[in-house]
Amino acid sequence: MSTPTTHASFSLERRLNAPPSRVFRAFSEHASKKKWFAGPPEWNQGESSLDFRVGGRETDVGGPVGGFVSTMHAVYHDIVENERIIYTYEMLLDGERMSVSLSTLELEPDGDGTLLTLTEQGAFFTGTAARDAAQVEGRKEGTNGLLDALKAYVEGS
Repeated sequence: MSTPTTHASFSLERRLNAPPSRVFRAFSEHASKKKWFAGPPEWNQGESSLDFRVGGRETDVGGPVGGFVSTMHAVYHDIVENERIIYTYEMLLDGERMSVSLSTLELEPDGDGTLLTLTEQGAFFTGTAARDAAQVEGRKEGTNGLLDALKAYVEGS
């Protein structure tokens, strides 16, 4: 095998002071999602689309000014309003596929708020096991950052 594959999974939780319906809308409405699902402020935003339905697709492209281009293509496989979203996505760096993942997002009522659990199972292939391991840690860190941005958005809306 010329390019090694690293399989990894992780789960992240957030307790959000917002009802599941508000959290679900933050994922399902493009205008809402763009307010929290983004790269750092210094990044250029490229193509962005969201067709939120079973079989629908999402694309998000961006990257630092003068730097690399990160592309995410997702397909939605299962959606239960206010409860669950299951999707697959691939990540490309400068047009080269770096990973393919299956993500499950679960929303459970928690008093007046929501317990969000995100589980990701991925195949990472960047050329070496060491680079794949770094990519897995980077993905987890980036996903944590996005969930922090989601929390700020839904609790501030």
